[in-house]
Parts: sequence; structure tokens; C-alpha cells
Amino acid sequence: MDRLDGELAAVAAAALFGLSSTFFTLAGRRVGPTAVNRARLLLAAVLALGLHWAIRGEPLPSAATANAWLWLGLSGVIGLALGDQSLFQAYVRIGPALSMLIFSTTPVFTSLFGYVFLGETLAAMEWVGTAVTLLGIGWVVSEPKRRDFHGSGRSYRAGLLYAAGGALGQALGLLTAKLGLAEGVASQSANLIRLLAAAAAIWLVALLTGGAHRTGSAFRGDRQASLFTTAGTAAGPVFGVWLSLVAIDRAPLGIASTLMGLTPVFLLPIARLVFSEPISYRAVFGTIVAICGATILLR
Repeated sequence: MDRLDGELAAVAAAALFGLSSTFFTLAGRRVGPTAVNRARLLLAAVLALGLHWAIRGEPLPSAATANAWLWLGLSGVIGLALGDQSLFQAYVRIGPALSMLIFSTTPVFTSLFGYVFLGETLAAMEWVGTAVTLLGIGWVVSEPKRRDFHGSGRSYRAGLLYAAGGALGQALGLLTAKLGLAEGVASQSANLIRLLAAAAAIWLVALLTGGAHRTGSAFRGDRQASLFTTAGTAAGPVFGVWLSLVAIDRAPLGIASTLMGLTPVFLLPIARLVFSEPISYRAVFGTIVAICGATILLR
């Protein structure tokens, strides 16, 4: 039963990540992706701090070493502040479905970084997985109907690059997080450190550039954007991440990772219903091919 619970948790996490990206897209199109990223990081950090205090009996992980704080903090800045900022820009330009499909190249970047920086070897099947992932994504991205819907000009190309930048930031964030976790930090504490560092970095920049006032004004004037951002934060960084940890704990890692990679599939009907995006057989098949490639890498 534990394994089944883990598998169900993984599927639920994938669905919640799809809902989260949808809510963030709706909010970002109202008040801008930067404002949404600032607000959700602050809210997620506060919620994570409260949960850590309630579950572990202390607001901050006192057992974490300075080295752990350094690497996990750097991971949060790279992955959550910079990487997700790039991904949020993609949401606004090309929608959550295509953005998350390109974001599924994260295992590709992670494997390559592990090979270059950590000396991890790549088996032949991992190179096959990389090729299959890129083939599936390229097939979807190059579809004329999709380019026409999003506008085949500079904004569309920028959206694709922003989504790839989000995957790159996530991969670098995972690489530095692995170095921090090697210090023996619990996963919940590691997540808190990453969120605190990301929120501190993005709000420091906002305070220095006057963006903090603009962010507050934007949300005060748009209640729907506030609701979308709150819902997205609850669905993704809070409950989605929690269910992903349950999945990894109770189900085999390869199966859990594969099921959590189904987010782009869940986003296909959402893209059709919420954003009126055309969904062709080519888009469905290309998405499945890309997920299969990522699955080969993850397993």
C-alpha cells in the first residue's frame, strides 16, 4: 500500500504543478511575471518557515553547517529566484503547456552538469534519452499551428529561450543543492534554506531598484492576481513539493520521478480549456515522446 500511496502522490504532485503553473500564468498576465515571482517566493518562504517550526520544533535548521547554508542558499538564488523568473517570463509569452514541456529538458541539463562538474558517467541509454527528449520538444515547438497561435515573431522565440533558461537554472540549482545536501541536511530544512535565500535575494534587488513599491501597488489594485498567486503558491511550492517528497519516500525513485514528469500531459487539456490553445495530435504525441526521453534519463 505504501508504494501505491507513493505513486498516487506522484501523480497528484504532477497535477498540482500543472495547476500551479496555470495560476502563475494567469497572475503574470495581469501584474507581470516579476511581481508574481516576488510575491510567491515571499509567501512560500513564510509558509515553509511556519511548517518547519511546527514539524521540527525550530524556525531555522540549527544543525545546518555554514557550508550547507552556502550551497543551498546559492541553489535557491539560481534555481528559484533566477531560474523561475525566466520560467515565469515564458509563461506569459508562450503559456504554461509549452513552457513546462521545454522545462522538461531539466534532466538533460542536470545529467550534462553532473558529467562535467561531478564526474558522473553517462551511459549510452542516457544519451538516447537526451536525444529523444530534444526530438519530441523540437517536433512540438516547430509546429506551424503552435507558432501561429503564440505569434511566430520575436516574442515566441523569446518565450522558448526563457523556458530553456528556466530549465538551465533548475539544473544548476539541483547541482548546487546536491552539494548542500551532502552536508546531511534534512530535505524540509534544505527546502526552507533555498526559499529563504531566494526570497531575500529577489526582495533585496526589489528594494534597491524601487520594485518593492511597484509590486505592492500592483497586487493592491488587482485582487484576482493576488488570488491566483496565492493559489499557485499553495498548489506548487507547498502541497506539490510536499506530495513529491511523499512520492519519493514511498515509491521507487524512478517510478516517482516518471509519474511526476507527467505535468506537461496534464497541461494539454488545461491549455485548451483555459487559454483556448489548439491541441493537435502532433502536440500530444510530441509531448509523450519528450516525456519518454526524460523518463529514460530519470530511470
